[in-house]
Amino acid sequence: MRKILVICTGNSCRSQMAEAWIRKYTGNKALVFSAGTNPEKVNSRA
Repeated sequence: MRKILVICTGNSCRSQMAEAWIRKYTGNKALVFSAGTNPEKVNSRA
C-alpha cells in the first residue's frame, strides 16, 4: 500500500484539505497523512 504525506508550513488548512481530497480519490489504495513544519491552530475553513 502506498503512503502519501502532504506537508505545508502550518498544517492548518491547505495540507488538511489536500489530505481529504487525496483520500477521497484514492479510496483504500493509499494511506494519506498531513503534517506541518511549524504547526498552528486548525483553520475553521479546513
